[in-house]
Amino acid sequence: MITIHTFINGEFLNSYWSDGLIISTPTGSTGYNLSCGGPILYPSSASLVITPIAPHNLNVRPIIISDINVISFQVEGRSTSFLATLDSRSESIEANTELAVSKAGFKMNLLHLNNENYLQTLREKLMWGIDNRNFKNI
Repeated sequence: MITIHTFINGEFLNSYWSDGLIISTPTGSTGYNLSCGGPILYPSSASLVITPIAPHNLNVRPIIISDINVISFQVEGRSTSFLATLDSRSESIEANTELAVSKAGFKMNLLHLNNENYLQTLREKLMWGIDNRNFKNI
């Protein structure tokens, strides 16, 4: 367990006693965010989610913030270093290192298939509306 002192635009948000934090965008880290109890963000929402991983306090919950903000961190723990991961890449970081996350200054075009629909895909993958009560035994 580590303690992650978290700031939004330099203003203190919280000290998370947890195994880590997930910073998720509407199109990235969704599966990890969901597995830790975080929300689903609609792709066009201009938001970031801060989701604690296995928090020590039961009253700590994910928070959604606007993507115009800068999130910064100071990490402390028993070790002299910790692991920062981004898109399957990991880096060992010294414990006294301050990190910051912000939206990039550029946009990227994503591939959209003609026959694909985000809401339909969401319903299918999460099996929304699938309930045995919807099927009558004949």
